[in-house]
Amino acid sequence: MSIPNPRIAALREKMACEAIEGLLVTDPLNWRYISGFRGDAGALLLTQASSHLFTDSRYVEQAHNEAEGFTITMTTLDTDQIQATLQKEGVRRLAFEKDHVTYSVWEKLKERFAGVEMIAVSGWIEEQRMVKAPGEIACIAKAQEIADDAFALLTQSIHKGVREIDLALELEFTMRKMGADGLAFPITAVTGERSSLPHGVPTGQVVSDGDFLTLDFGAKYEGYCSDETRTFVIGRLDRKHEEVYDAVLEAQLAGLAAVKPGVQGRDVDAAGRKVIDAAGYGMYFGHGIGHGVGLNVHEDPSAGKKGEKVLGPGMVVTVEPGIYIPGFGGCRIEDIVVVTETGCRILSCSPKELRVIDK
Repeated sequence: MSIPNPRIAALREKMACEAIEGLLVTDPLNWRYISGFRGDAGALLLTQASSHLFTDSRYVEQAHNEAEGFTITMTTLDTDQIQATLQKEGVRRLAFEKDHVTYSVWEKLKERFAGVEMIAVSGWIEEQRMVKAPGEIACIAKAQEIADDAFALLTQSIHKGVREIDLALELEFTMRKMGADGLAFPITAVTGERSSLPHGVPTGQVVSDGDFLTLDFGAKYEGYCSDETRTFVIGRLDRKHEEVYDAVLEAQLAGLAAVKPGVQGRDVDAAGRKVIDAAGYGMYFGHGIGHGVGLNVHEDPSAGKKGEKVLGPGMVVTVEPGIYIPGFGGCRIEDIVVVTETGCRILSCSPKELRVIDK
């Protein structure tokens, strides 16, 4: 007898409230969250009485191993198994994930499922994903531990003359050797004037005296992401470097202090942004102060200017203010935190004090 899946039960409650007889899940992260299936080709179909997973011959064995409680059906080119299942189960009102369906796919769905009323829904699974179970938090914490440990080793390789791309490659290689599934996102390693690019792609540019060096990185562990940013000064430290760094650090600490249950994401943003505005650098901080992290490195809840979702225990968010001055450079400091009953717990542990590397 299979163990009841509370995630499916919550979706069935929503379906019942909307008089929807079936839910088609086509986003890979969402089908993984609901079923445990990690393949990258497939779809789920949930009804009030059944749970189906459709995938092709490459993943059938994997699906049987990972998706407990699901009926696994192998898709073929000569028969539309999803359509046949809808007919067999008498589904007349079918919900689909409109945020993950292109217009062309929508047209094909209408053609495939002629006679079935298609209902566009948004955020049904993403709302569940915002609040992490203890096992999910443990995976995120492990991903962050790997990233921190790899970064600590990387700092020994930072010196004048090293290329951005070499730092990024070494960090990726070390995280993978330490047990990461892979990267949570492409590593940012930018130096000098290029450090004003928040998501700059590493190049052959070398680290030079008087540069900011910013590294934004994250590992994946069991599919869950981490996210962290640290900034260094190379060699010569001038007053402007110190002034910018101090403003970003103060803003980051203010943002962290604002993270607690019951506040909206935009309240966290406002706490950090106020510090940067007061320092005279408001025009150089263009992005939100943070975002949710989980199976995706950017997911709800938002902690930006328009972040209206209320934070609650079990949510995992980043706090990452930055100042980016074209022609000079940029600085960002980022931690990942878990919202607790009284505040937050910081998962990242790399030092944040201004570090000057003079070698």
